[in-house]
Amino acid sequence: MSIVEPRIDNLLDKTDGDKYLLCAIASKRSRDINDMMRGQRDRAVALQSVSEIAEFAGRKPLSLAMEEIARGEISYDKKSFEETRQ
Repeated sequence: MSIVEPRIDNLLDKTDGDKYLLCAIASKRSRDINDMMRGQRDRAVALQSVSEIAEFAGRKPLSLAMEEIARGEISYDKKSFEETRQ
C-alpha cells in the first residue's frame, strides 16, 4: 500500500519514466492552479470570511496537479520538450 496517492509509478508512466519532466509539468500546473486560486480568493474575500475560504481551500496546488497528471488530464508536447532539453 502506498502512503502517497497518486503513486509515483503511475505518474512516471504518464511522462515516459522521466522524473524531471514529471517535476516540470507538475510545477507548471501547480503554479497555474495557485494563480487561479489566488484570483478566486480575491473575489471570494469580498463575499465570505477568510476562515470560510480557508476551510474550502485545504488542498495544495501540487497535490491537485499530481492528481490531474495521474488522471491523464495534463499532457505535454514531446517534440517541444525534447527541443528545450537540447
